[in-house]
Amino acid sequence: MAGDAPREGELVVCSITKVKENGAYSVLDEFPGREGFIFIGEVASGWVKNIRNHLRDGQRVVCKVLRTRKDGSSLELSLKAVSEERRRETLQAWKNEGRAAQLLRVLGEKIGWDEAEIKHTQEEMIDAFGNLYGAFEDAALNEKALEEAGFEGDWIAKFNEIAVENIIPPFVEIRARFEISVIVEQGIEVIRKALCSAEELTDEEADIKVECFYDGAPFYRIEIRAPDYQVGEATWDEVNNRVIGAVEDSGGSASSERF
Repeated sequence: MAGDAPREGELVVCSITKVKENGAYSVLDEFPGREGFIFIGEVASGWVKNIRNHLRDGQRVVCKVLRTRKDGSSLELSLKAVSEERRRETLQAWKNEGRAAQLLRVLGEKIGWDEAEIKHTQEEMIDAFGNLYGAFEDAALNEKALEEAGFEGDWIAKFNEIAVENIIPPFVEIRARFEISVIVEQGIEVIRKALCSAEELTDEEADIKVECFYDGAPFYRIEIRAPDYQVGEATWDEVNNRVIGAVEDSGGSASSERF
């Protein structure tokens, strides 16, 4: 993981090791050797009558790091400061990273890497992609992803193969901003119809969603969510053609920029 200890304010995955009357002890699953303590007042909002109604030995939880104790031995953690949405996101990211580490080990065994080579490659990928799972996810979408990030070697082909076989990105997001100007009567209606024509590309059965947002004239934002890169790009091309075509056909001007 990035660093020897988490930062204050960071969310961490923990396993409860001992529940006491005034709080619970835990180990940080992402940071070997690090321990934390959750005071009873940080377990849940409101009064906690019985802490064991909320926590039990061996339970895995997501906590927010409040502070490091003065002696540096452990961290003060908060369970109540983590929303359910953030808890799910953090836990899923932790699971994804563990799975990616297993896949990298599979690759290492196939091509004869030792532990040092596996660890070194993992650290380089975290530096390049933010996390190891991100490397596999990008490789599943783009076979040139590792090369574009500066990696070299015949092993890349096997890495890509493992990524495609085991990593299915949940979705692809594309965002763009349109600058639209229509200096004619009913110009607002022209813009509305152009953007509505883009949103008509939403297809729930195909997991395609197109949404338009007003960012302040003359700017309008479009967000596309698709099941994979190919569908996302095809949808974007159609969105771009529809919006610009409808505006220009009505005597206006429009341009787009992805971000």
